[in-house]
Amino acid sequence: MNARDDIFANIRRSLGATGGEATRRGVAGDRVARPPVGVIPEIARREGAARLALFQEKAEAAAATVSIVRNDWEVPGEVARYLSGHNLPATLRIGADARLAAMPWRETALELTRGASDGHDLNAASFALAGVAETGTVALAAGAENPTTLNFLPDNHIVVVAAGDVVGDMESVWARLRVLFGKGKMPRAQPRHGGRRDRPTSSRRCCSARTGRAGCTSS
Repeated sequence: MNARDDIFANIRRSLGATGGEATRRGVAGDRVARPPVGVIPEIARREGAARLALFQEKAEAAAATVSIVRNDWEVPGEVARYLSGHNLPATLRIGADARLAAMPWRETALELTRGASDGHDLNAASFALAGVAETGTVALAAGAENPTTLNFLPDNHIVVVAAGDVVGDMESVWARLRVLFGKGKMPRAQPRHGGRRDRPTSSRRCCSARTGRAGCTSS
């Protein structure tokens, strides 16, 4: 037995269960097959422009700043302006996300590098799975496309969010994950709040797009 088996054995012993009871297994199977939906607050039910405005409001309340871009092609220029305006080096690390790769970075003076960060990068960019209007949160799916090291190691993190990917509530993010990846194959999601990090930070920024894309920088 390993530590995991020991923990489950202790739980079963405290419940007076073996884990093989048909009723218990049926309840658990039904719970996994049909995940219940939590209570959705009225504020999270906003649609369209009102939802995007709420996302911006909540992100800014968490010490992020928001910039609107019309489409993918405007993202590199907006990123370059942000870095220049804050006297940051014109360097940027991204993962293997095809959407980021297709953007016209060559039209800027940015020096682009790719792959996971080793901790020596000042600036990085990722593409979000979703934005959550209710909380101003962005959610990223860890992987080669958007390595989690880009989220935590660089001082300045730029997160691109498509306007159509801004949902009202966190429950919608889990539903989207189940559709995209399927049960048992879901990635380790990275819910991220614009104003909350695990270490001290120096600057924050969040860009959202009403049409096209949105980029969110936070550090």
